[in-house]
Amino acid sequence: MKIEDLKIKIFADGADLKSILSLCRSPVVKGFTTNPTLMRQAGVAEYKSFALDVLSQVKDRPVSFEVFADEFEEMEAQAYEIASWAHNVNVKIPVTNTKGEPTAALVGRLSKAGIVCNVTAIFTHDQLQGVLRELNPDTPAILSIFAGRVADTGVDPVPLMTEAVRLSRVRPKAEVLWASPREVLNIFQADDIGCHIITVTPDVLKKLSGIGKDLSLFSLETVRMFFNDAQAAGYSINTKYQKR
Repeated sequence: MKIEDLKIKIFADGADLKSILSLCRSPVVKGFTTNPTLMRQAGVAEYKSFALDVLSQVKDRPVSFEVFADEFEEMEAQAYEIASWAHNVNVKIPVTNTKGEPTAALVGRLSKAGIVCNVTAIFTHDQLQGVLRELNPDTPAILSIFAGRVADTGVDPVPLMTEAVRLSRVRPKAEVLWASPREVLNIFQADDIGCHIITVTPDVLKKLSGIGKDLSLFSLETVRMFFNDAQAAGYSINTKYQKR
């Protein structure tokens, strides 16, 4: 399969403005997501200024920005503020606060107000169903399920995600997002089970050019890489072995 044949939408995940603007030129990338951790790692000093810089350049695709309050009242206020920044903003709401208290009721209120929520850090079907019960059926939403982190625990995420896609059908305007993929294969797995969106980091996006590559050629290129790096490093082994 070619990347053009995929039905799933690829969203770029990151917080480097230069990278975002570069990826904005790619027809493969259908949207953007970020979070406070990625923004901190990228050296973003001022949250709103960074968001407005991105939104001034990315106007034709959805961009997700996350609330970072922990109390529901302040979360709600931040959500309204973020939603006001541009027509293409999706507001990321964590599925619980740091006390483990579900945000489903808050998501429901925002959804009823017409705010497109990207509910993030979902790991279980119980969390997903709690959100689905509250969503306004007339308002689009994104359900970000962290399949990659589930896989990090040694659990195959495919059955979890397959069931999540099935459960989400009660809200036809809600889209299931495969979050935190680790490799290109995850894109095809997500597409195969009917996920609507997958977030992809720049390092994985760079690997898309390898889709469909001849494996014999890939093997040869790998061998040459090892050889060339050994030569460039000046490695040598003084061998005493003599062929008999």
